Amino acid sequence: MRYSPISRFRGTLLGAFLGESLATGGKIKSHYLDLGRMAVLGTESLIVLGRLDLDDWIRRQQQESLHLAADDISIKIILATLPVTLFFHENPIKLRQNLLHVLKIWEDDPVVRDGTLAVGYAISLALTEKLNPLTLIPQIISFLGETPTSIPKKLLRVQNFLEQGARLSRAQAEFARQEELSNTIAMAFYCFLSTLEDFRLAVLRATHNGNFKVEDATPLSSQATSAITGALSGAYNGTGGIPVNWQVLLLQRNSSVWGLTSFSQMLKLIDTFVAVWSGMYNFSLHPGELTEEGSEALLAVYAAPRVIRSR
Repeated sequence: MRYSPISRFRGTLLGAFLGESLATGGKIKSHYLDLGRMAVLGTESLIVLGRLDLDDWIRRQQQESLHLAADDISIKIILATLPVTLFFHENPIKLRQNLLHVLKIWEDDPVVRDGTLAVGYAISLALTEKLNPLTLIPQIISFLGETPTSIPKKLLRVQNFLEQGARLSRAQAEFARQEELSNTIAMAFYCFLSTLEDFRLAVLRATHNGNFKVEDATPLSSQATSAITGALSGAYNGTGGIPVNWQVLLLQRNSSVWGLTSFSQMLKLIDTFVAVWSGMYNFSLHPGELTEEGSEALLAVYAAPRVIRSR
């Protein structure tokens, strides 16, 4: 395996956070904080229950008064569904079923549905090390199936650009004219696939800027494109692909991260999430059940997903 699952899980969520943070100059606006917080709440629900439960997701959101009512926010629902993508990534059938299921929390928009499935499936292939840049877009279109949306057409346009070696400016002229989800998805895939092995360059190209100081007037589509690009590239390249200085800057920040108290707390949450997904037994919940004979040392127990459960 090229990268460990924990590296790719971390890369996906940190990539999304870094992408949106970069596009806003490090200042996460309130609607993005809500979106990131929804992803965190969804992750916490999956950790506690070990399965997807819409009622629990809705209850957690209601307790913190989180909702996605504004039209300009609905196209970024993809960020809130990332935990589901990660949790069910190894099984394409369950991945599709559960992504469609969780989308019921918000709105029944075919474009949002196709965008979520497209990004989710690409991340799934990256995490299982089956992502081939030459066949990815046809695979995604097959995964979407029959659909009335323009996303398959836009993705085929991306593939044409990649085959022709088209420059960023040409893709921007094609996809950045209107702030539509289909264009945002297409632009994110172009930035990701055109710089497949370079997380830093992919995200910077998505923000249309070469440094952290992006103006507050950055278009909303740029913020969404950068966050989705970060998630895709983070899943493919893992944390090893994220520049060390960017990670250090996050560790040094004392501000909250998607509603968590610190960046370190976010890393701990992701690590716990990976442990639950992997089937690692949570010994801290049952300290009296397993110890080494004649000592107080604790033992860690591992198994395939959903084999070992709390008793």
